[in-house]
This record gives sequence, structure tokens and C-alpha cells, in this order.
Amino acid sequence: MKVLVIGGGAREHALCRSLSLDPDVTALYCAPGNAGIAEVAELRPVDALDGAAVARLATELDAGLVVVGPEAPLVAGVADAVRAAGIPCFGPSGEAAQLEGSKAFAKDVMAGAGVPTARSYVCTTAEEIDAALDAFGAPYVVKDDGLAAGKGVVVTDDLALARAHALACDRVVIEEFLDGPEVSLFAVTDGTTVVPLQPAQDFKRALDGDEGPNTGGMGAYSPLPWADPKLVDEVLETVLQPTVDELRRRGTPFSGLLYAGLAITSRGVRVIEFNARFGDPETQVVLARLKTPLAGLLLASANGTLDVLPPLNWLDDAAVTVVIASHNYPDTPRTGDRIDGLADVASQDAPHAYVLHAGTKNDGDAVVSAGGRVLSVTATGKNLTKARERAYAALGRIRLDGAQHRTDIARKAADDADSAGN
Repeated sequence: MKVLVIGGGAREHALCRSLSLDPDVTALYCAPGNAGIAEVAELRPVDALDGAAVARLATELDAGLVVVGPEAPLVAGVADAVRAAGIPCFGPSGEAAQLEGSKAFAKDVMAGAGVPTARSYVCTTAEEIDAALDAFGAPYVVKDDGLAAGKGVVVTDDLALARAHALACDRVVIEEFLDGPEVSLFAVTDGTTVVPLQPAQDFKRALDGDEGPNTGGMGAYSPLPWADPKLVDEVLETVLQPTVDELRRRGTPFSGLLYAGLAITSRGVRVIEFNARFGDPETQVVLARLKTPLAGLLLASANGTLDVLPPLNWLDDAAVTVVIASHNYPDTPRTGDRIDGLADVASQDAPHAYVLHAGTKNDGDAVVSAGGRVLSVTATGKNLTKARERAYAALGRIRLDGAQHRTDIARKAADDADSAGN
């Protein structure tokens, strides 16, 4: 089939890479794409937020499947426009995507579904904000109710900082702090059947040791050798399936990718947040381990046939991805810097390590930075230690003036697994 992917980040590059390796995909397009995606897919210009324009493009290309990558087009109803044109689309409706578009909506759905999550208050006034911050105490967890590109959450012991962030939001969710490690678990659903993928863990803070400001994500790894082997089954039973059932009961069925951000607390699993699309950078490591061809899985979600899909196959290998970010990220990043060394990675590290592009573009014969997170260097190996070695070896070949990256992605998990003999 012909597949059109909407978006232009490392998540979309990971999706396009997997789709390009799928023998059932006869033509692959991406709109608008980036410099790296252009190596595996034919790029097309489009306003990703314009549902009518996306639907027209899909029709012109005779696409048999459209995959909407980012959250903003989903919340804007792009998937609705594509489906209205009679084309199968992987991604929830604009109404169902409010699960990510509004933290308050997500909390209401979780309450209806009986899904375990943090206690919270939805606030719109300074008085409500002060009361909520006082009720929970430090550390304060303050979330912009709307989309904020992964950077709308502040977790801090500083009351003044928490209050300032809350006051800057039109509507804000203030909730109790959840202790314990965090896990990202993706599930593909057609609105009834839910197929969980393998769990991953990402690293939100900009600096080593989980220091510095929150970012969209600086790296990730999968699998999680420290996690309970029953974790996926437990989350499917207590979180994912009840949420999908509740949305269907409300008349807003959710099909596409349901992303549960979880905290493994001393009191059990709790949902931190839901997203309505593949997460970045976790997608890079989850898809690196998926053996099942991707197009059939996504099409089954779009067509409502997940119940007859065979069980997914996974590599035993581990995967690690490390994000290279621009100078000054996550504040206003410097862009337009030349990127060198990409060909060296392709010639010396493939197939076990490769580079996925996030914020890049072609400038003549050169590839230059065009965003905050620029590249995701991804590698696989027999265990996390080997995957880390390969990822950082490949990363060392890349040259980008002013670039920054974390040096400790998956280090603790790898060391703990080695100590345990895993």
C-alpha cells in the first residue's frame, strides 16, 4: 500500500524508517518531513494543521493509509478530515485526542474509568491555585491544561516558581507528586481491542543526573530490566482497556496510539498523563525492537481489525536512543548550524546504530540544525550496555557546533542489569 506520514520530527523519522522496511509498503511519503526522512520517503509540502489540505494530499497520492504523527494536528481534527475523505487514518479523532489536548478532560475520563492517577485540582484563578498548592505541598506538580509540546509541566520544590507557572496558564492542573520511577507504555487500539507495545523509559531533564529544566525528552531505552514482568498485563487491565472502554461509552471512541505515562509508586501504578500519539524519544527505541511489520499493525487500528491480528513479535535486543540538542535548548535554540559526521555513522555503525533526524533541513549540500532537538542517535545490542556503547560511539562521530547531550542515558539500568547478571 501507499502510506503518507504527517509530521517532521524524529518520531516521524522512526515511523518512516520502519515503514520503509515493510515489504507491504509500495510507496512512502512524508509531509513535511525533514532532511533525514528524505532518505527513506518522498517529501511533500503541507500545512500539517490543515485537515482539508492533508486530505487533499492523501487523495492526490492515492494513499491507502495516513499516519498522523504529532499531537497538534490530531487535536485539530486532521484525522477526522482524512477519514471523511474515505482514507484509512491512524490517529484519534479531534474529540478523542482531547485525552492529550486537555489534562482536565483526561482526569475526568480516568475518574469515569476508575483508572488510578494522582489526586488533582483544576484551577483557573489565583485563589484556586494558591489553595491547591497549599493542599499538596512540595514537590509541586503544575501542568498547563492544554498542549505545550512536552514542556508545559513544572515539577519543583520552589513555591514561587510553581505559582508563576500556574498563573501563566489559562487553565492549570495542580496535582500530588507521584514517587517512583516513570514508565512509558504505548498501545495501539482500534477503539475496542487494545494491543500494548513494549515499555520504555525516557529522560525529561536536560542535564545528567536528572538535573536542569524539563525538555521534550533527551533519550530513552527499552526494555526495562528492572520492571515487573507482569507490568504490561497489569497496565492493560487497569489503565489502557478501561480508558478505551470509557471513551467508547462516552461516544468518543479512541483509535490510534494511546500513550500512558506511568509512575510505579509505593502504592502501585499511577497514570501521570495520557498522550494521543507516539512519544518522542520513546518511539525510537520501541520501533527499533519491533519485528512485526508496522504498516499492517497501523492499518488494523485504522480499519478496526486488531482483534484478528497475530501477536506482535519483538527482538530480544535492547535499544537506546540519545538526543543531540541545539545550543541553548530548551530555551530558544540556535539553528542553522552545519551537521557533519552523518555519513560516517552510516558507513561505520550501521545496521546496529543509526541516526534519526528531528530538527534538520537541507541547506545546499549540507544538513543544518532547524530545531531544539536535532538528532536521535539510536542503537541496538544484546543488552543495554552494548546498545549504550554503540549509541555513544555513533554519537561521537557527529559534529554540531554548540550541541549538547546527556551522557547517562540508560546507564543506571544497564549497570543494575549487569550486576544482576541480566
